[in-house]
Amino acid sequence: MSAKLFVEGGGDSKTLKTACRKGFRLFIEKAGLRGRMPRIVACGSRRNAYQDFTRENESPARQDGNPHLLVDSEEPVREAGPWQHLKVRDGWDRPDGAMDDQCHLMVEVMESWFLADREALGAFYGQGFRGTALPQNQHVEQISKRDALYDLVQATRRTRKGPYDKGSHGFEILARLDPSKVRNASPHADRFLEALSVLVDS
Repeated sequence: MSAKLFVEGGGDSKTLKTACRKGFRLFIEKAGLRGRMPRIVACGSRRNAYQDFTRENESPARQDGNPHLLVDSEEPVREAGPWQHLKVRDGWDRPDGAMDDQCHLMVEVMESWFLADREALGAFYGQGFRGTALPQNQHVEQISKRDALYDLVQATRRTRKGPYDKGSHGFEILARLDPSKVRNASPHADRFLEALSVLVDS
């Protein structure tokens, strides 16, 4: 049974939303879900993603399988699960009927996943890329949002593409990532991809 995946990203631009959907689609397909994909909905802001997910989850007319939500955690995750984190950080309640495995976090941000695959970053940016400027911690969920974004800019500022820019570079990099490297470096990413696999096989 297919379902919808509501993701943070794409802003208010139609072009960026298209790039967001493509980036997540290619990344998820490489995780082994090619031909068994959920419908990806690029929602723009985190709040929009949560609200769109909530409406879909509570809709009596919903015919697809359970929807899933994927947003940045923005901060370290210290609570027992994603819903608890979003309640403490953002004041967001778990929608009625929503299960634990419908909510997922990019810890702390999507760019944290990039740090798990430095080869993909190097291939994207080419000459001038300074991998040594990136955080050395292999457990990417322990790297703060501030450090991840700052170090990405420092590592890429001398490349021909210029310093990292989310709108211009982010979703294309996402599409190039090796999901197995991301899963090994990020327990929440592994949880997310495992939940999708169970969802599409059900």
